[in-house]
Amino acid sequence: MSGGIDSSLAAVMLHEQGYEVVGMTMKTWDYASSGTSKKETGCCSLESINDARQVAVSLGFPHYILDIREEFGDYVINHFTGEYLEGRTPNPCVLCNTHIKWDALLRRADRLDCESIATGHYANIREENGRFVISRGLDMAKDQSYALWGISQESLSRTKYPLGQLTKSQIREMAKERGFFDLVNKPESYEICFVPDNDYRGFLKRRIPGLEEQVKGGEFVLEDGTVVGHHEGYPFYTVGQRKGLGIALGYPVFVTEIQKETNRVVLGTFDEQYRNGMMVGKLNMVKYADIQGKTLETITKVRYKDKGTPAEIMQEGDKIKVHFFKGVNAIAPGQAAVFYEGDDVIGGGWILSSFRHNVFSDEAEKQMV
Repeated sequence: MSGGIDSSLAAVMLHEQGYEVVGMTMKTWDYASSGTSKKETGCCSLESINDARQVAVSLGFPHYILDIREEFGDYVINHFTGEYLEGRTPNPCVLCNTHIKWDALLRRADRLDCESIATGHYANIREENGRFVISRGLDMAKDQSYALWGISQESLSRTKYPLGQLTKSQIREMAKERGFFDLVNKPESYEICFVPDNDYRGFLKRRIPGLEEQVKGGEFVLEDGTVVGHHEGYPFYTVGQRKGLGIALGYPVFVTEIQKETNRVVLGTFDEQYRNGMMVGKLNMVKYADIQGKTLETITKVRYKDKGTPAEIMQEGDKIKVHFFKGVNAIAPGQAAVFYEGDDVIGGGWILSSFRHNVFSDEAEKQMV
C-alpha cells in the first residue's frame, strides 16, 4: 500500500470480498538522502505511509512498514548510476518491481503466513498451460503490464491484481462511495522516488563526486562524425533527448547515440532517430517458457508510454532479435522492451542495442516473406 488511491482500493476490494488482509507499505528511500530541498511527497513520504495506515485502521486490518532502503540502495540506485556511466538509460521502477518489491513482499508474506500478495497495478493475471500470464489491464490509459514483465513465475503464482478489470474512473467512484475523499483528490506521483526533483543530472553529480571533471569536454558529433560542439559529459544525455543540449545548429537535433568509449554524443535529425531492429538481453519469459528457434509476430513496446509497434522476434540463446515492420524512434539501450501477443505479455528484457538494418538471418528473412 503506497498510500495512493489504487493500492488502497485494491486492499479495500479484497477486504470486502472476505479476504484476511494485511497492509504493507515499503520504505524504499528517504528524501533526506536525495540532497534536494523539495518537500517530501510520493510513495515513500511520511504522509503517504500515514494515508496507507489510515485506510487499514478504518477497515480494521493490520498495517506494517517494510524498510527496504538498504537493499533498494544497493541494487536499484547503484544500477541506476552504473547504467548512466555505461552510456545507457536505466528504468529503475521496472528494476525495482523485478528484483526488490516482489521478493521483499513475498518474504514478509511468508513470515505472516499470507498465501498471496496483491498490488494496485492495472494489469491482469491468469494461469494457462501451466504458466502464469500477465496481460493488459482493462483501462488501456492506465495499463501497467509493461512494468511487470520481469516478475518470476514463482512470484506470479502468488500475485493478485484486483484492479485489472476496472477503470481509473470506476476506482475513483468506489473511493467516493466509501468516503475516501482524500484519496480521490490526492495527486499522483510519476517521479522516480529517489530523484524527487526529476533532475537526474544533479543526482548523478551528488552521488559520484568528481564526475563532472571526469567526463566534461566531450564532443557532439553528427551521424557522419562531423564535430559540431562540446558537451558536459556523456552520462548527462539520453537517447531521444532534444532539450537541454546547449547547442544550436539551425535545425532541431536529437541525441541518437551515446558513445561512452570516446565520450561522444551523436546528434541527428528527427528522422535519423529511427531504427528498425534491436537486440534485447537479460530476458524473462512470461507466456511461453521457451521460444528458441521460433519467429513470433508481436507488438513490441520500447518504453512505458509507447503504444507499441508491430514486429517479429526471434530468440537466439539468451537474447532476442527484434525486427520492426516500421521504424521506431529513440530506442534507448538500458530501457525495457516488452513483447505482446494480443493483450498478453510474452516476455521482456533490457535493450542492448538498436540497428537501422535487418538483424535477422537470411533464413528468418525468407520465413518472413
